[in-house]
Amino acid sequence: MNEKPRKPQKLKARLPRGFVDREAADIRAVNEMGGKIREVYERYGFDPVETPLFEYTDALGKFLPDADRPNEGVFSLQDDDDQWMSLRYDLTAPLARHVAENFQEIQLPYRTYRAGYVFRNEKPGPGRFRQFMQFDADTVGAPGVNADAEMCMMMADTLEALGIKRGDYVIRVNNRKVLDGVMEAIGVGGDENAARRLTVLRAIDKLDKFGTEGVTLLLGEGRKDESGDFTKGAGLDADQIEKVLFFVSITDYAESAVHLAELVAGTEKGAEGVDELNLIRSLVLGAGYGPDRIKIDPSVVRGLEYYTGPVYEAELTFDVTNEKGEKVVFGSVGGGGRYDGLVSRFMGQPVPATGFSIGVSRLMTALKNLGKLGADEVVAPVLVTVMDGDVESMGRYQKFTQDLRNAGIRAEMYQGNWKKFGNQLKYADRRGAPIAIIQGGDERAQGVVQIKDLIEGKRLSGEITDNAEWREARVAQEVVPEADLVAKVKEILAAQAEDRRRAKGL
Repeated sequence: MNEKPRKPQKLKARLPRGFVDREAADIRAVNEMGGKIREVYERYGFDPVETPLFEYTDALGKFLPDADRPNEGVFSLQDDDDQWMSLRYDLTAPLARHVAENFQEIQLPYRTYRAGYVFRNEKPGPGRFRQFMQFDADTVGAPGVNADAEMCMMMADTLEALGIKRGDYVIRVNNRKVLDGVMEAIGVGGDENAARRLTVLRAIDKLDKFGTEGVTLLLGEGRKDESGDFTKGAGLDADQIEKVLFFVSITDYAESAVHLAELVAGTEKGAEGVDELNLIRSLVLGAGYGPDRIKIDPSVVRGLEYYTGPVYEAELTFDVTNEKGEKVVFGSVGGGGRYDGLVSRFMGQPVPATGFSIGVSRLMTALKNLGKLGADEVVAPVLVTVMDGDVESMGRYQKFTQDLRNAGIRAEMYQGNWKKFGNQLKYADRRGAPIAIIQGGDERAQGVVQIKDLIEGKRLSGEITDNAEWREARVAQEVVPEADLVAKVKEILAAQAEDRRRAKGL
């Protein structure tokens, strides 16, 4: 007995974990935001550069292949010459490789910006994705902290260009050298204390989350959270903890700068860091950026094993409602700092560099909360309907469509089954088309077209209360000569735009 041939199994459509599909609204929002960011960067004299999504794995710094297959944080594959390549983890390491590889041709200081996706081979979760976009700016080859001060000013200008007003953001600045000086001053300097020092820095980084009390526990014996999990502390004594807490609790740098200098006195790095912070403060104040925009804040801890000097963070200070209905401060949307060691890995010589990165998705969420993004509605295309399928008629419908496009109007000719005209109007409705263009045999013989206004128009503004009034206010369907098609469509679209504007009370 012959077995029946098995039906091939249908392929299941599924999205990989940690990745998302982007719809038109989000894509347009990112493009709108990116255009405003680029405008600021270009004004500062930065030029774009683009590096590939893949780099050799050893170029990505700490993600060196130490096993048969590198998988710590990166997505990797093996090339046909047995070399490991990985999807880029950030945009900075690829820039360092690019600079080193083209060092003889690049004009220093090299001022550049780039936007693109980066990939993290990490466990996905709510709001945590394996692919996301960053927008970076960097200056390579400028050793002075005036380059860091400029980065902070550019971050402030970028946020304001995006519509975030003063008082709703602050650029917070610290210096890794000051942090290192404090660590040395409390007796946890040197290579032998590297692990303990990291624990102290991580505790400092939790100040916003756990407050002074929680950080005190993490600096001492440790902290038990609400679930009962215990995090071992740095084991500092009371005097050491007091010095660290003084450092991170500085709110008015002008008042505390002298005491901070005293705290790190005798440590070469610490004194150097304080001098650099003072210079940055002087530069930004001189350029008109007060502490309401750029603020020296010793609690900023970024890139514990990455940055070598000034570090800075862009923080949004307004409240938003989280998924639990709680009011919370929005927080960081980007940051960066000086990373003098990254390009040097390839060069065998010092190459200073500083830069910052904007988290595009997070900043986009913030702008949407403020109503600063996607406020300009994208009008759906005008639909040219199809009444007859002969060559001459189809050619004329296509000409109407092209005439509208050439006039700068979004337009499309119906491409489905044209024989059921009702389906065309349903399609127009689902598409949100503002206008339908209709021409049957009678209209064609007369050289005219019907133009159907598909939007309720002035009813949106609340000025018209019944259908009779509406019909008097705007004729829903008009017949015009073919030659007047574009002008009439423009007129109707302008009237619809005015209705929307008035409906919003503008």
